[in-house]
Amino acid sequence: MDAALSARGLTHEVPGRALFAGLDVEARAGEVVAVVGPNGAGKSTLLRMLAGLTRPQAGSVRLAGDDLHGLRPRVRARRLAYLPQGTSLAYELTVREVVLLGRAPFLPAFGAPGAADHAAVSRALERVGLVRMATRSVRTLSGGEFQRVMLARMLASEARVLVLDEPTAALDVGQALAFLGQLRGLAKDGAAVVLAIHDLSLARRHADAGVLLVDGVATTGPIAQVLSARNLGAAFSVAVREVEGHLVFDPV
Repeated sequence: MDAALSARGLTHEVPGRALFAGLDVEARAGEVVAVVGPNGAGKSTLLRMLAGLTRPQAGSVRLAGDDLHGLRPRVRARRLAYLPQGTSLAYELTVREVVLLGRAPFLPAFGAPGAADHAAVSRALERVGLVRMATRSVRTLSGGEFQRVMLARMLASEARVLVLDEPTAALDVGQALAFLGQLRGLAKDGAAVVLAIHDLSLARRHADAGVLLVDGVATTGPIAQVLSARNLGAAFSVAVREVEGHLVFDPV
């Protein structure tokens, strides 16, 4: 069976160095894949490639066996949803109006949302626990609530592949745990989830597989293997110990 999302031989160079070269990565239905690495390692670039927003200099990305760049944007958006880092909104919208934007790939030009669109929005709001906030302005929400709105917008598209760039970066520990728990639940229901994340302990706890980008070299595989104490110590120039399955970081 084809992976829900797969990349083969991805290469991207910037002046003076390669962010990654010949990178193979895949995400299957029911799986969470964490992309980690130091700042500037190429995490956001990789996620934009996996979402079809940036063409790789070499290599290919396939969505359930189809060439990602061969799909029309509206078709791709029905199958893959992307949440960039630091999302903000320029307009005063309610929670429900923002989530309804996730139905854009299904609407005809200048067409109004129909019953199926509103039903998809209601399901998404229910899934992330925002039904009671549906009429509130998103500008009144906390950071954690706003991220749940963004997740609901992705869910409203009914895409089965979700790509998220640092979705927990602005959240406190409790909010991050709740958000990652929701992603874990979506994977359990058959979605394939790929996310960049800076909290290595959370990555180990919530992901199945990992991609570690360091100095142009990518390490991929099961999450505990990729985020081993040895790999992380070398990647971040810190001393790392593993104590009863948990990572402990010490100054060098």
